[in-house]
This record gives sequence, structure tokens and C-alpha cells, in this order.
Amino acid sequence: MTPLRRQMIQDMTVRGFSRATHDSYLHAVTELARFHHASPDRLTPREVQRFLVHLVEDRGLAWATCNVYVHALRFFYRVTLGRDAATFRIPRGREARRLPEILSRREVSALIRAAASRRDRALLVTTYGAGLRASEVIHLRLGDVDSGRMCLRIEQGKRRKDRLALLSARLLGELRDYWRACRPEGWLFPGERAERPITRTTAHRSFHAAKARAGITKAGGLHSLRHAFATHMLEAGTDPHTIQRLLGHGSIKTTLGYFHLSEPRLMTTTSPLDRLDGLDD
Repeated sequence: MTPLRRQMIQDMTVRGFSRATHDSYLHAVTELARFHHASPDRLTPREVQRFLVHLVEDRGLAWATCNVYVHALRFFYRVTLGRDAATFRIPRGREARRLPEILSRREVSALIRAAASRRDRALLVTTYGAGLRASEVIHLRLGDVDSGRMCLRIEQGKRRKDRLALLSARLLGELRDYWRACRPEGWLFPGERAERPITRTTAHRSFHAAKARAGITKAGGLHSLRHAFATHMLEAGTDPHTIQRLLGHGSIKTTLGYFHLSEPRLMTTTSPLDRLDGLDD
């Protein structure tokens, strides 16, 4: 690890940044260095700007993704390198406000059935069945599965908050089948090196591979399973405050946004995973 990377990690740690922010900020600076084949502390503001233009025009990244790069590079240059903000400016793109495309229950079932391996299936089922963020599902440990209280313990999620997520009987059954087949130790979804969990990149690749095999053309990545969880819960008549707690939303306003995506109707309040058809085919 270079001294520059170590310093940036320390700067983020003392400010209480989440693991997901650590990963995304470090990734942005690494990409900048690779683009110019030079250490980022030697680049000029004009060269940084050229990299951002490349992200938009050549790679076609969404504004939301580009804004993550903007924040990461601002932090690196202003905090880690201590450069005057007045002499270093990166214009921030405006994020278009678009409603996500929600996967139907039938599409979620097809996606899960199309998983390439038992591990991938368990990963997708857990993400949807508990409504987890990518960073939360990949950092689950075996000890976080509490079958006695029927919940998943999420440690240090977004904004470094702990919470309890939903563990339905069906999800518990899927995880037990996965454990019997793969015997993970420590991490629920270990990476190539058993002492570390799988990476976000690996998790996203698993999702997109299953999505392609299932013939699903709707936009969205692994996070769309969390959107589907919230929307399907609302459609089942679950009270928004319960969904807010399960998702770990800081504000009920965020949860209520799913009303724009759902078609509410009265059903029993259970995990949406329990209403998927065809998983046992």
C-alpha cells in the first residue's frame, strides 16, 4: 500500500466514512491514475477534468455515478493533498431524476433461477429477501444469521448504523441449503481468499450474468433487488414505518418514495420472498 493511499484511508476513517464510501472513493482515485498512467498527486486540475469528460463522453456513465467520482476526487485533492479548493474545481453534473424500473415478482423468480452457482443464488435471494444494499450483503458473516430471532444483523451499514433485517423462513431455508453445499466459514459469501468477503464487483457481475440468462432487459444493477423488495412489501400492504426500519432509511420520506412505484393492495404482511413462484422447480 502506497503512503498516499494509506493517508487517504486514514482521512476517511477519522471522518467516519462507511466501508462502501472507502471502496468507491479509492476506486475513483485509482481509475484516475490508470487513465493518465501517473500518480494522482502529480496531475493538474485540467488533467482531472479531462478524466471526468472521458467518464461522461467515452464511457457513458450516468450522472449519479460521475458525481461519486467528483466527490471522491474533491476529497482526495482538498483533504488528503490539502490543495486550495479555490484553485481546484470539478464541475458537478446534474443528476436526472428518473424512477427506477422495478422488477416484477416473476422477473425476480426468473433471475434467481438463472443464478450460475449455489453461492450466486444465495447472494441474490438474500439481497432481495432482506432488502439489502450491496455493501451490506457482501459483508454478512455466518454469525449475523440469527435463526432464533429470525433476523439478519447488519453491522455498520450506511451512515455506520447497525440494524436488524428480515429473515423469513424461506430465506433461512435457502441459506441452510447453501451452507450445506458450500460450507462457508466466517464470511457468509467469502471471496477468492477465504479471509475476505466477495467484492462488490463480483456481486454485481453475478447479478448481471443471471439477469442476462433470464432475458431481463430492465435497467438496473444489484440494487434493483432492494427496490423490488420495498415496492413488493408496499404492494402487500406492509406499513411504511416497518419498511423504513427494515431498509435502514434515515427518513420516512425516502421510504414513501416507493409509493410512486407500487400498486398498493391488501395482502398478508410477509416477506416478498415467500410469494415468489417457481424457485423449487
